[in-house]
Amino acid sequence: MSRNSEDRLEADLARLAAMDLAGLRRRWRTLFGRSAPDGLPRSLLQRAVAYRVQADALGDLDRETVRALERLGRGEGDLPPPQLRGTKPGTLLVREWAGYLHRVMVLEEGFAWNGQTFESLSKVARAITGTNWNGPRFFGLRQKENAKGSQDRRTAS
Repeated sequence: MSRNSEDRLEADLARLAAMDLAGLRRRWRTLFGRSAPDGLPRSLLQRAVAYRVQADALGDLDRETVRALERLGRGEGDLPPPQLRGTKPGTLLVREWAGYLHRVMVLEEGFAWNGQTFESLSKVARAITGTNWNGPRFFGLRQKENAKGSQDRRTAS
């Protein structure tokens, strides 16, 4: 996403936050092609519209996640642990931080680092750095836009 697109998205989200209920209902109709559910509080209406605006600009959930959420909504079990694209159990993620090489093993359910098992890659990144990080981004698994606006995919070793 270009800086200009990011600025437009941020401005759009700021406008949504300032909109009254009638304005949010109009925006809902534009985005979803139907009226918003009656009785939906302004706060939830604003969040749902903001989600749709961001999903349209940045991309929505992948099909597997949508299916898992639908199953969860029907009460058909627990949400499975998220899988990172391109990683399978046994994958070794490597990252240098503060002069040390850190190796993380992808497990069936979680991640192993330094003799401990973590439920998320973000928790591993926090244990390594002492601060909150997006785990997939910390380990170079997220797509990042370069200055020309094209996608640059980093891969882990």
